[in-house]
Amino acid sequence: MNALQQHLLDSYRAGRHGEPAPPAPGTHDLAALRAARDHHRFESVLAGRPATARLRLAVRRWRHPGAC
Repeated sequence: MNALQQHLLDSYRAGRHGEPAPPAPGTHDLAALRAARDHHRFESVLAGRPATARLRLAVRRWRHPGAC
């Protein structure tokens, strides 16, 4: 059973019991990714590492080894 089929089944069951329907699959994915990113940045700050642009800096070091 895939996520869409499970959602349809849950919506049907909620309707039969007079409860609100669950959110559609993928509704909160972006919020979950943002929360994970924020947590990672927070942990970086606590550890004394830069919180942003880490990937950009790594690519720059790889492309220009003597510049950074």
